Amino acid sequence: MKPALFQNDEAGREAFAALASRAVEWIVNYYRHIDEFPVRSQVAPGDIYNQFDDQPPTQPVSDDEVFRVLNEVIIPGITHWQHPDFYAFFPGNTSFPSIAAEMITAAIAAQCMIWESSPAAAELEQRCMEWCRDLLGLPNAWQGVIQDTASTATLSALLTAREWKSDFKISTEGFDGTTYRIYSSAQAHSSIEKAVRLAGFGTDNLVAIPVDQNLSIIPARLEEAIKDDLKNGFVPTCVISTIGTTGTGAIDPVKEISEIASRYGLWHHVDAAYAGTALMLDELDYLRNGLEGTDSFVFNPHKWMFVQFDCTAYYVRDPKLLIRTMSISPSYLATVHGDKVRDYRDWGIPLGRRFRALKLWMTLQLLGTDAIKERIRHHISLAQKIEQWILEDNLLEIAYPRSLNIVTFRLKKENDPDGRLTKLLVSEINDSGKAYMTHAVVEGRSLVRWVTGQTYVEEKHVIATWDLIQTILHKII
Repeated sequence: MKPALFQNDEAGREAFAALASRAVEWIVNYYRHIDEFPVRSQVAPGDIYNQFDDQPPTQPVSDDEVFRVLNEVIIPGITHWQHPDFYAFFPGNTSFPSIAAEMITAAIAAQCMIWESSPAAAELEQRCMEWCRDLLGLPNAWQGVIQDTASTATLSALLTAREWKSDFKISTEGFDGTTYRIYSSAQAHSSIEKAVRLAGFGTDNLVAIPVDQNLSIIPARLEEAIKDDLKNGFVPTCVISTIGTTGTGAIDPVKEISEIASRYGLWHHVDAAYAGTALMLDELDYLRNGLEGTDSFVFNPHKWMFVQFDCTAYYVRDPKLLIRTMSISPSYLATVHGDKVRDYRDWGIPLGRRFRALKLWMTLQLLGTDAIKERIRHHISLAQKIEQWILEDNLLEIAYPRSLNIVTFRLKKENDPDGRLTKLLVSEINDSGKAYMTHAVVEGRSLVRWVTGQTYVEEKHVIATWDLIQTILHKII
């Protein structure tokens, strides 16, 4: 006899309603008690794996058993990204509207590769990309598409730059021995190096441009590198600026880099994966300087706009170049609508696409942009408080100037000449389960990154974390 949950009949729907109600109750309870969990999972490698059987069950198990395993086995192995004391990496935030949207998206289960396969998905995506473009104050001629992650968007940018620079010959003829050069700072995200590799340029042709004391690209050094490559017979192809580097939140001088890219005929891609959401704030409009001269831009609503992972917004100045790079048109995907609609399978790498626009739309609808802006300002204000505490502390120092809501700090050099204690500090913080931060080595020195960007973080949380840090400091020194 087939399980009721395998049937779309009255019994099946009733069984699903009971299961879904229990799942929603579980989710509500999870958020009710989320700050009671250790932020970072405390399990050892293999602990979770070894609690599962070698083979899946041949017959259904009970709901009670499923939720028992969820609570007793899976949850202990989860690092809680929605915990208010999650300060590591960059946040992967959500919100209740986005969670509800994901449930609906899962129920519809549409494959949104072309307009015809779900017209609402394509047209809502187009509208949401226009909304986000205007919210951030991006050039109003830009057109956007939702990608899964910024890594995919950056790869798309490099593939487009490759085809544009080779007059679309590489996609048909392959590389002909020409050396194409890509430029970014050494502080740029590791996904850039990976994209350079995957796009076939070769990582030896990724040129790291020196940075200033704020870890921002020095434009004059970029121009020198381009001139040197031209002398050596290389082809300068693409430069990647960052608005908010992963290590310290450094911001490259986009306007000056745009001018150089235009002068020498380079594609200019801007990686604003995390900090891009901050462009919503009028007081940060300086972050938009020079964007009108760039060719592509990426930011992640799934980081700081409270939209469920995964949802990356990728914008291009000339979508025809992107489409020409990505489009493959077999007969079985041909439709009668042609140029009247957007088939987003031609705007990125995968053919299959999720209905990601729904959660972006529902989040904007049910939260409103004013509340989102207010929460971003709140996160920045918390970072300002932390910065002041560190400046007044006898044992700690600011590693690099605060960037938005990213504070980097370490023990003063006289107390920690080799960075060992700074690394120990972050280990003790994370092992406590009371907070989670990331350690980084920048310009040869250890630092701790404290990012106040989690959806639900409040002043009481950062105060408690600061007290934790003080307790650990007095233990390790």
